Amino acid sequence: MRQPLLMPELEDPPPKSLREKCGALLASARAALQAKPISHWILLTLSSLGILVAFPASSLLSRVYFSNGGTSKWIISWVAVAAWPIPALALIPTYILLKVSPTRPTLMLVISYIALGFLSAADNLMYAYGYAYLPASTASLLGSTSLIFSAFFGYLLVGNKITASVINAVVLITAAMAIIALDSDSDTYGGVTKAQYAMGFVWNVAGSALHGLIFALSELVFVKLLGRRSFHVVLEQQAAVSFFGFVFTSVGVVANNDFAGMGREARVFRGGERSYVSVLVWGALSFQLGVLGGTGVLFLASTVLAGVLNSIRVPLTSVAAVAILKDPMSGFKILSLVITFWGFGSYVYGNYPKGNKTSTSS
Repeated sequence: MRQPLLMPELEDPPPKSLREKCGALLASARAALQAKPISHWILLTLSSLGILVAFPASSLLSRVYFSNGGTSKWIISWVAVAAWPIPALALIPTYILLKVSPTRPTLMLVISYIALGFLSAADNLMYAYGYAYLPASTASLLGSTSLIFSAFFGYLLVGNKITASVINAVVLITAAMAIIALDSDSDTYGGVTKAQYAMGFVWNVAGSALHGLIFALSELVFVKLLGRRSFHVVLEQQAAVSFFGFVFTSVGVVANNDFAGMGREARVFRGGERSYVSVLVWGALSFQLGVLGGTGVLFLASTVLAGVLNSIRVPLTSVAAVAILKDPMSGFKILSLVITFWGFGSYVYGNYPKGNKTSTSS
Protein backbone atom coordinates (compact mmCIF):
# COMPACT_ATOMS: atom_id res chain seq x y z
CA MET A 1 0.00 0.00 0.00
CA ARG A 2 1.35 3.39 -0.97
CA GLN A 3 2.31 5.76 1.82
CA PRO A 4 0.92 9.30 1.73
CA LEU A 5 3.33 11.88 0.43
CA LEU A 6 2.82 14.14 3.41
CA MET A 7 2.98 12.77 6.93
CA PRO A 8 1.10 14.64 9.63
CA GLU A 9 3.52 16.60 11.81
CA LEU A 10 3.76 15.56 15.41
CA GLU A 11 3.23 18.47 17.71
CA ASP A 12 5.90 19.07 20.32
CA PRO A 13 4.61 18.57 23.84
CA PRO A 14 4.03 21.84 25.64
CA PRO A 15 6.93 22.85 27.89
CA LYS A 16 6.56 21.86 31.50
CA SER A 17 5.97 24.56 34.02
CA LEU A 18 8.31 25.09 36.95
CA ARG A 19 5.71 23.56 39.24
CA GLU A 20 5.52 20.42 37.09
CA LYS A 21 9.31 20.14 36.99
CA CYS A 22 9.52 20.45 40.78
CA GLY A 23 6.78 17.85 41.14
CA ALA A 24 8.63 15.45 38.86
CA LEU A 25 11.85 16.00 40.79
CA LEU A 26 10.13 15.34 44.11
CA ALA A 27 8.50 12.22 42.69
CA SER A 28 11.87 10.97 41.48
CA ALA A 29 13.45 11.67 44.87
CA ARG A 30 10.56 9.92 46.63
CA ALA A 31 10.95 6.88 44.39
CA ALA A 32 14.69 6.76 45.09
CA LEU A 33 14.08 6.97 48.83
CA GLN A 34 11.50 4.21 48.74
CA ALA A 35 13.75 1.97 46.65
CA LYS A 36 16.17 1.55 49.56
CA PRO A 37 15.48 0.77 53.22
CA ILE A 38 15.80 3.56 55.76
CA SER A 39 18.92 1.90 57.18
CA HIS A 40 20.65 2.45 53.83
CA TRP A 41 20.03 6.20 53.94
CA ILE A 42 21.07 6.45 57.59
CA LEU A 43 24.37 4.71 56.83
CA LEU A 44 24.90 6.83 53.71
CA THR A 45 24.28 10.01 55.70
CA LEU A 46 26.73 8.94 58.40
CA SER A 47 29.30 7.97 55.77
CA SER A 48 28.91 11.33 54.03
CA LEU A 49 29.42 13.11 57.33
CA GLY A 50 32.58 11.07 57.76
CA ILE A 51 33.98 12.67 54.60
CA LEU A 52 32.61 16.17 55.16
CA VAL A 53 33.24 16.43 58.91
CA ALA A 54 35.78 13.85 60.07
CA PHE A 55 38.39 14.45 57.36
CA PRO A 56 38.38 18.26 57.72
CA ALA A 57 38.50 17.86 61.51
CA SER A 58 41.53 15.61 61.18
CA SER A 59 43.29 18.19 59.00
CA LEU A 60 42.53 21.03 61.41
CA LEU A 61 43.64 19.02 64.44
CA SER A 62 46.94 18.21 62.75
CA ARG A 63 47.57 21.92 62.34
CA VAL A 64 46.37 22.65 65.90
CA TYR A 65 48.96 20.18 67.20
CA PHE A 66 51.82 22.10 65.60
CA SER A 67 50.48 25.60 66.24
CA ASN A 68 49.94 24.89 69.95
CA GLY A 69 53.42 23.60 70.68
CA GLY A 70 53.70 20.13 69.14
CA THR A 71 56.88 19.53 67.18
CA SER A 72 57.10 15.83 66.28
CA LYS A 73 56.21 14.91 62.72
CA TRP A 74 56.40 11.25 63.72
CA ILE A 75 53.77 11.67 66.43
CA ILE A 76 51.23 13.32 64.15
CA SER A 77 51.80 10.69 61.46
CA TRP A 78 51.42 7.99 64.13
CA VAL A 79 48.11 9.55 65.17
CA ALA A 80 46.74 9.02 61.64
CA VAL A 81 46.95 5.23 62.05
CA ALA A 82 46.68 4.87 65.82
CA ALA A 83 42.94 4.19 65.57
CA TRP A 84 43.41 1.28 63.14
CA PRO A 85 41.15 -0.96 65.30
CA ILE A 86 38.10 1.07 64.17
CA PRO A 87 37.90 -0.45 60.66
CA ALA A 88 38.94 -3.81 62.13
CA LEU A 89 36.06 -3.73 64.62
CA ALA A 90 33.68 -2.56 61.89
CA LEU A 91 34.38 -5.83 60.09
CA ILE A 92 32.59 -7.88 62.77
CA PRO A 93 29.05 -6.54 62.12
CA THR A 94 29.87 -6.43 58.40
CA TYR A 95 30.53 -10.18 58.32
CA ILE A 96 27.34 -10.83 60.28
CA LEU A 97 25.00 -8.52 58.36
CA LEU A 98 26.32 -9.35 54.90
CA LYS A 99 26.67 -13.05 55.75
CA VAL A 100 30.16 -13.25 54.30
CA SER A 101 33.37 -14.85 55.47
CA PRO A 102 36.75 -13.17 55.93
CA THR A 103 38.97 -13.21 52.88
CA ARG A 104 41.50 -16.02 53.02
CA PRO A 105 44.95 -14.42 53.27
CA THR A 106 47.59 -15.58 50.83
CA LEU A 107 51.31 -14.89 51.03
CA MET A 108 51.18 -12.38 48.18
CA LEU A 109 48.18 -10.62 49.70
CA VAL A 110 49.92 -10.26 53.06
CA ILE A 111 53.09 -8.98 51.37
CA SER A 112 50.98 -6.47 49.44
CA TYR A 113 49.34 -5.22 52.62
CA ILE A 114 52.72 -4.90 54.34
CA ALA A 115 54.09 -2.91 51.40
CA LEU A 116 51.02 -0.66 51.32
CA GLY A 117 51.31 -0.19 55.07
CA PHE A 118 54.92 0.93 54.70
CA LEU A 119 53.99 3.37 51.94
CA SER A 120 51.08 4.62 54.03
CA ALA A 121 53.42 5.31 56.95
CA ALA A 122 55.75 7.25 54.65
CA ASP A 123 52.79 9.12 53.17
CA ASN A 124 51.52 10.21 56.58
CA LEU A 125 55.00 11.43 57.52
CA MET A 126 55.20 13.54 54.36
CA TYR A 127 51.82 15.09 55.07
CA ALA A 128 52.94 15.79 58.64
CA TYR A 129 55.72 18.02 57.28
CA GLY A 130 53.10 19.86 55.27
CA TYR A 131 50.92 20.55 58.30
CA ALA A 132 53.96 21.55 60.34
CA TYR A 133 54.88 24.45 58.06
CA LEU A 134 51.78 25.28 56.00
CA PRO A 135 48.37 26.72 56.87
CA ALA A 136 45.74 23.99 57.04
CA SER A 137 43.85 25.57 54.15
CA THR A 138 46.96 25.46 51.96
CA ALA A 139 47.81 21.91 52.96
CA SER A 140 44.26 20.84 52.10
CA LEU A 141 44.46 22.47 48.67
CA LEU A 142 47.81 20.87 47.95
CA GLY A 143 46.39 17.53 49.03
CA SER A 144 43.93 17.74 46.16
CA THR A 145 46.84 17.10 43.77
CA SER A 146 46.52 13.43 44.74
CA LEU A 147 43.78 13.34 42.09
CA ILE A 148 46.41 14.10 39.43
CA PHE A 149 48.73 11.35 40.61
CA SER A 150 45.87 8.87 41.05
CA ALA A 151 44.93 9.37 37.40
CA PHE A 152 48.57 9.10 36.29
CA PHE A 153 49.46 5.97 38.26
CA GLY A 154 46.05 4.45 37.53
CA TYR A 155 46.84 4.79 33.83
CA LEU A 156 50.34 3.31 34.18
CA LEU A 157 49.62 0.45 36.58
CA VAL A 158 45.98 -0.47 36.12
CA GLY A 159 45.26 0.74 32.61
CA ASN A 160 42.60 3.25 33.57
CA LYS A 161 41.54 5.58 30.79
CA ILE A 162 42.72 9.17 30.61
CA THR A 163 39.79 11.15 29.27
CA ALA A 164 39.58 14.77 28.22
CA SER A 165 37.84 15.65 31.49
CA VAL A 166 40.68 14.06 33.48
CA ILE A 167 43.26 16.03 31.49
CA ASN A 168 41.24 19.18 32.07
CA ALA A 169 41.11 18.45 35.81
CA VAL A 170 44.88 17.85 35.90
CA VAL A 171 45.60 21.14 34.13
CA LEU A 172 43.24 23.10 36.38
CA ILE A 173 44.52 21.66 39.66
CA THR A 174 48.14 22.11 38.54
CA ALA A 175 47.39 25.75 37.74
CA ALA A 176 45.79 26.18 41.15
CA MET A 177 48.88 24.82 42.89
CA ALA A 178 51.12 27.11 40.84
CA ILE A 179 49.07 30.08 42.02
CA ILE A 180 49.60 29.06 45.65
CA ALA A 181 53.34 28.67 45.08
CA LEU A 182 53.56 32.17 43.61
CA ASP A 183 51.65 33.60 46.59
CA SER A 184 53.86 32.09 49.29
CA ASP A 185 54.83 35.49 50.75
CA SER A 186 51.29 36.14 52.01
CA ASP A 187 50.59 32.54 52.99
CA THR A 188 52.90 31.90 55.90
CA TYR A 189 52.40 31.79 59.65
CA GLY A 190 54.59 33.85 61.92
CA GLY A 191 57.77 32.02 62.80
CA VAL A 192 57.77 29.91 59.63
CA THR A 193 60.71 30.71 57.36
CA LYS A 194 60.58 30.64 53.57
CA ALA A 195 62.77 27.54 53.59
CA GLN A 196 60.36 25.77 55.95
CA TYR A 197 57.38 26.83 53.85
CA ALA A 198 59.09 25.48 50.73
CA MET A 199 59.87 22.24 52.57
CA GLY A 200 56.26 21.88 53.67
CA PHE A 201 55.06 22.62 50.14
CA VAL A 202 57.36 20.03 48.55
CA TRP A 203 56.64 17.32 51.12
CA ASN A 204 52.90 17.90 50.86
CA VAL A 205 52.94 17.49 47.08
CA ALA A 206 55.23 14.47 47.45
CA GLY A 207 52.76 13.00 49.93
CA SER A 208 49.96 13.55 47.41
CA ALA A 209 52.02 11.78 44.76
CA LEU A 210 52.61 8.84 47.07
CA HIS A 211 48.92 8.84 48.00
CA GLY A 212 48.06 8.57 44.31
CA LEU A 213 50.48 5.66 43.96
CA ILE A 214 48.96 3.92 46.98
CA PHE A 215 45.50 4.34 45.49
CA ALA A 216 46.61 2.80 42.19
CA LEU A 217 48.45 -0.06 43.92
CA SER A 218 45.38 -0.77 46.04
CA GLU A 219 43.31 -1.01 42.88
CA LEU A 220 45.96 -3.31 41.40
CA VAL A 221 45.64 -5.60 44.42
CA PHE A 222 41.91 -5.89 43.78
CA VAL A 223 42.45 -6.61 40.09
CA LYS A 224 45.35 -9.08 40.37
CA LEU A 225 44.97 -10.76 43.76
CA LEU A 226 41.37 -10.47 44.90
CA GLY A 227 39.45 -10.40 41.65
CA ARG A 228 36.53 -8.62 43.26
CA ARG A 229 35.75 -5.45 45.12
CA SER A 230 33.10 -5.60 47.80
CA PHE A 231 32.51 -3.63 50.96
CA HIS A 232 34.01 -6.12 53.39
CA VAL A 233 37.06 -6.73 51.17
CA VAL A 234 37.86 -3.01 51.00
CA LEU A 235 37.34 -2.73 54.75
CA GLU A 236 39.70 -5.66 55.30
CA GLN A 237 42.33 -3.95 53.19
CA GLN A 238 41.89 -0.68 55.06
CA ALA A 239 42.23 -2.41 58.43
CA ALA A 240 45.30 -4.39 57.35
CA VAL A 241 47.07 -1.43 55.72
CA SER A 242 46.33 0.80 58.72
CA PHE A 243 47.67 -1.88 61.07
CA PHE A 244 50.94 -2.29 59.20
CA GLY A 245 51.19 1.48 58.83
CA PHE A 246 50.77 1.71 62.59
CA VAL A 247 53.56 -0.83 63.12
CA PHE A 248 56.01 0.95 60.82
CA THR A 249 55.16 4.38 62.23
CA SER A 250 55.51 3.11 65.80
CA VAL A 251 59.00 1.87 64.95
CA GLY A 252 59.85 5.33 63.64
CA VAL A 253 58.47 7.03 66.75
CA VAL A 254 60.47 4.72 69.02
CA ALA A 255 63.65 5.13 66.96
CA ASN A 256 63.25 8.91 67.13
CA ASN A 257 62.57 8.70 70.88
CA ASP A 258 59.35 10.68 70.42
CA PHE A 259 57.21 8.59 72.75
CA ALA A 260 59.49 9.66 75.58
CA GLY A 261 59.11 13.28 74.50
CA MET A 262 55.31 13.25 74.58
CA GLY A 263 55.23 14.08 78.28
CA ARG A 264 57.43 17.12 77.71
CA GLU A 265 55.29 18.23 74.77
CA ALA A 266 52.13 17.86 76.83
CA ARG A 267 53.51 20.07 79.61
CA VAL A 268 54.35 22.96 77.28
CA PHE A 269 51.33 22.49 75.02
CA ARG A 270 49.02 25.50 74.86
CA GLY A 271 45.95 24.55 76.86
CA GLY A 272 47.75 21.98 78.99
CA GLU A 273 48.05 18.23 79.05
CA ARG A 274 44.33 17.58 78.72
CA SER A 275 44.20 19.66 75.55
CA TYR A 276 47.24 17.82 74.21
CA VAL A 277 45.66 14.42 74.76
CA SER A 278 42.34 15.60 73.28
CA VAL A 279 44.00 16.81 70.08
CA LEU A 280 45.80 13.50 69.59
CA VAL A 281 42.83 11.29 70.46
CA TRP A 282 40.32 13.19 68.34
CA GLY A 283 42.85 13.43 65.54
CA ALA A 284 43.22 9.65 65.53
CA LEU A 285 39.49 9.01 65.68
CA SER A 286 38.54 11.58 63.06
CA PHE A 287 41.03 10.29 60.50
CA GLN A 288 39.86 6.69 60.68
CA LEU A 289 36.20 7.73 60.77
CA GLY A 290 36.84 9.73 57.61
CA VAL A 291 38.37 6.70 55.93
CA LEU A 292 35.45 4.58 57.08
CA GLY A 293 33.03 7.18 55.72
CA GLY A 294 34.77 7.21 52.36
CA THR A 295 34.53 3.43 52.13
CA GLY A 296 30.85 3.57 53.03
CA VAL A 297 29.97 6.20 50.42
CA LEU A 298 31.88 4.30 47.77
CA PHE A 299 29.79 1.18 48.19
CA LEU A 300 26.47 2.54 49.42
CA ALA A 301 26.30 5.05 46.57
CA SER A 302 28.97 5.47 43.90
CA THR A 303 32.43 6.76 43.13
CA VAL A 304 30.72 9.82 41.66
CA LEU A 305 29.16 10.78 44.99
CA ALA A 306 32.47 10.11 46.72
CA GLY A 307 34.13 12.45 44.22
CA VAL A 308 31.48 15.12 44.76
CA LEU A 309 31.88 14.94 48.54
CA ASN A 310 35.66 15.09 48.26
CA SER A 311 35.39 18.14 46.01
CA ILE A 312 33.20 19.79 48.64
CA ARG A 313 35.58 18.75 51.42
CA VAL A 314 38.50 20.81 50.08
CA PRO A 315 36.80 24.24 50.23
CA LEU A 316 35.04 23.20 53.44
CA THR A 317 38.40 22.52 55.10
CA SER A 318 39.83 25.78 53.81
CA VAL A 319 36.89 27.84 55.02
CA ALA A 320 36.96 26.11 58.41
CA ALA A 321 40.70 26.76 58.70
CA VAL A 322 40.18 30.45 58.00
CA ALA A 323 37.27 30.72 60.44
CA ILE A 324 38.70 28.63 63.27
CA LEU A 325 42.48 28.83 62.92
CA LYS A 326 42.60 32.30 61.33
CA ASP A 327 44.48 30.99 58.32
CA PRO A 328 45.68 33.64 55.88
CA MET A 329 43.33 33.82 52.90
CA SER A 330 44.50 36.05 50.07
CA GLY A 331 42.79 36.69 46.78
CA PHE A 332 45.22 34.31 45.10
CA LYS A 333 44.27 31.49 47.45
CA ILE A 334 40.57 32.13 46.84
CA LEU A 335 41.26 31.95 43.10
CA SER A 336 43.20 28.73 43.63
CA LEU A 337 40.30 27.33 45.65
CA VAL A 338 37.80 28.12 42.89
CA ILE A 339 40.02 26.59 40.20
CA THR A 340 40.56 23.46 42.32
CA PHE A 341 36.82 23.08 42.79
CA TRP A 342 36.39 23.51 39.03
CA GLY A 343 38.99 20.80 38.44
CA PHE A 344 37.20 18.40 40.77
CA GLY A 345 33.94 19.19 39.01
CA SER A 346 35.47 18.40 35.64
CA TYR A 347 36.79 15.09 36.93
CA VAL A 348 33.46 14.10 38.47
CA TYR A 349 31.54 15.09 35.33
CA GLY A 350 33.86 13.07 33.13
CA ASN A 351 33.48 10.00 35.32
CA TYR A 352 29.72 10.25 35.63
CA PRO A 353 28.19 7.06 34.22
CA LYS A 354 26.48 7.86 30.95
CA GLY A 355 23.18 6.18 30.29
CA ASN A 356 22.89 3.85 27.36
CA LYS A 357 21.34 5.47 24.36
CA THR A 358 18.57 3.55 22.76
CA SER A 359 17.51 3.97 19.20
CA THR A 360 14.14 3.29 17.70
CA SER A 361 13.60 2.02 14.25
CA SER A 362 10.87 3.35 12.03
